[in-house]
Amino acid sequence: MTGSELDGKTALVTGGSNGIGAAVVRMLADAGARVMIGYYNGAERAKFLAASLPGDGHVIQQIRLEDSASTQAAAQAAMDQFGALNVLVNCAGFTRPIAHSNLDGLDEDFMDQMLIANVRGPYSMIRHCAPLMKASGDGVIINVSSISGFTGSGSNIAYCASKAAIDTMTLSLARALGPEIRVMAVSPGAVATDFVAGRGRPELEKLAQATPLGKITEAQDVALAIMACITHLTASTGGRIIVDGGRFLV
Repeated sequence: MTGSELDGKTALVTGGSNGIGAAVVRMLADAGARVMIGYYNGAERAKFLAASLPGDGHVIQQIRLEDSASTQAAAQAAMDQFGALNVLVNCAGFTRPIAHSNLDGLDEDFMDQMLIANVRGPYSMIRHCAPLMKASGDGVIINVSSISGFTGSGSNIAYCASKAAIDTMTLSLARALGPEIRVMAVSPGAVATDFVAGRGRPELEKLAQATPLGKITEAQDVALAIMACITHLTASTGGRIIVDGGRFLV
């Protein structure tokens, strides 16, 4: 996607230095937006990405989702750098493969870590960015969820629960933040990134073969759906776009 659809617009992408987030950052910049690339540990990766983007005014910002002071600082940095914020993409999160039957392996500490990073963190970003986005008058928030949130099948039970919470939060915030801000969720299935440890291309090929479309979902596919929510689905809020080759149907 190239052009000037987002000329003069600003965007903040958490988890923007890698995988789906990086694909979104590139598309936003290609469409003319100035982008703040949120990262956790990948400072060098974020710097390299920022330097490769078209246009100017792109910046990087460390964001630790478990730390509300960090999310607040990111919102303030967006204010200081851009003066307004039109787009927030909550893409950051983490997971770890744990069999659903392994209740001992998924203890309370891990559950807490998962819900704090994957639910409280995105909410904190939204809470701190909402005033800045409302002031723009045409804000849009995209929460990257997962089919795990409504299928109950995924890398672990805590991850499934966190994505179900994101889906519900999307509905609630769409009611609360309109008309100035739209809120949408994009729900991938298994995506060709390094998000899930130990899941390589052969495993993804096997999963894809069982889906109606029979092809692997790439980061670009998810990024295109996110961009559609931002640039085309302007009469939509509270909705969920599924990007999984039909895996949820299996």
